[in-house]
Amino acid sequence: MTVTPDPDELAATPASATAAAGRMVGAAFSSGKRAAGRAREAIRGNPSADRAYRTAVGVTGGATVALGVVLMPLPGPGTLIALGGLAMLGSEFEGARKVSTKATAAAKTAAAKVAERRARRSSSTPADRGPSPAA
Repeated sequence: MTVTPDPDELAATPASATAAAGRMVGAAFSSGKRAAGRAREAIRGNPSADRAYRTAVGVTGGATVALGVVLMPLPGPGTLIALGGLAMLGSEFEGARKVSTKATAAAKTAAAKVAERRARRSSSTPADRGPSPAA
């Protein structure tokens, strides 16, 4: 399996090191994705391997969600870790995929509201904010 782009593709695009690097990364990613898909199909063909794989995904995803939930009250990426665990579970389990989709949408909505509040706060003048508390 080669990762280098086709010479015809290189000739048809602008000659830039960044563009060539981007094409190589894209080719590697897509070939890796295809290989992973073929491997997963081979695992699905063997019932005992499929059960072991789904169990491993369930344990790993569940542990990641649990870690994210434990880390949520602390400063840091606890919510993102929990969403990542849900995405792992969603790769094999339909119920987790639905929950992951809803949780990701809720997180995006919350992030948009925070960004809007920050933009409003930074664009307002000190007089708009009201009197400052006495120190």
